[in-house]
Amino acid sequence: MTVAFLKTHKTAGTTVQNILFRFAERHNLTVALPHPSCEHQFCYPRNFSAHFVHPATRPPHVLASHLRFDRAELERLMPPGTIYVTILREPAAMFESLFSYYNQYCPAFRRVPNASLEAFLRAPEAYYRAGEHFAMFAHNTLAYDLGGDNERSPRDDAAYLAGLIRQVEEVFSLVMIAEYFDESLVLLRRLLAWDLDDVLYAKLNARAASSRLAAIPAALARAARAWNALDAGLYDHFNATFWRRVASAGRACVEREARELREARERLLRRCFGDEPVLRPAAQIRTKQLQPWQPSRKVDIMGYDLPNGGAGPATEACLKLAMPEVQYSSYLLRKQKRRGGVRARPEPVLDNPPPRPIRALPRSPQGH
Repeated sequence: MTVAFLKTHKTAGTTVQNILFRFAERHNLTVALPHPSCEHQFCYPRNFSAHFVHPATRPPHVLASHLRFDRAELERLMPPGTIYVTILREPAAMFESLFSYYNQYCPAFRRVPNASLEAFLRAPEAYYRAGEHFAMFAHNTLAYDLGGDNERSPRDDAAYLAGLIRQVEEVFSLVMIAEYFDESLVLLRRLLAWDLDDVLYAKLNARAASSRLAAIPAALARAARAWNALDAGLYDHFNATFWRRVASAGRACVEREARELREARERLLRRCFGDEPVLRPAAQIRTKQLQPWQPSRKVDIMGYDLPNGGAGPATEACLKLAMPEVQYSSYLLRKQKRRGGVRARPEPVLDNPPPRPIRALPRSPQGH
């Protein structure tokens, strides 16, 4: 079995990625990882190419790092029969997260006085420039990640949205919904024929309460959905199909299994991180391997820490459970290079490496 997870931005994708990384490591599977020139993403925001994959991580069983979807290139890399999955998030909540997380990187957001989301959504065309660096974080990011044209509007061209939906449905066996994360994991577990323990998780890349809006006002949510109308159309369609899938699986059964997952997850978190496991600011995390990357001084990304200096037999499993994307990706690459006997070889050079500003791209973005 091989799995390709399209890790969308600010949608809880880092948590799903961690689940897949841990499963692959437990079962000695090969994880596709980016070439060093691409950092920890597959040269995003460029269209994905199989050349972006580190040779020591091919052929892969699992792919789960950020990329811009390109079906032909993924099919070059992944074997026939690969199961494709992705995850979407309600566009207004997602856009608030994007605006906060990428405020220091996206020029459209930097132009807004006082970093005001309300000001941006009042007149987005005053700040947004299509085609400039990181513009995809400011307009229909889901559509862009899925390989679509994020400048198209369903109001002007309803057929384009319908076509994009068909393309997604042709490829992806499951489209998860971030707002119903546990139910999504139940469906993922069933699709992959995994055990419940295989989809237990710790929430990763979560912003501190001080770095996000407690609630998005209704008028602001409507404006965000209107500006990101393509994303809204995608989300509304796949949210509806998600619940039809839950119904066909038996809603009561799915909800019961989701409760069991939450209970098992709480037991695991207490066992790993103490009787009252809490997310901590990075400055309070003593275990360096668990310190999450911070996108800016204005946004605090939280994480877990191991109690008592990380002593105990479960330390390794607990460490991986809470390990941020950057550290886990680097660890897996080192491990797979050793396994493949390529440690001493120089890194190959891409024929067409990405421009160096790509290194400034924030890493391990996620929707929580």
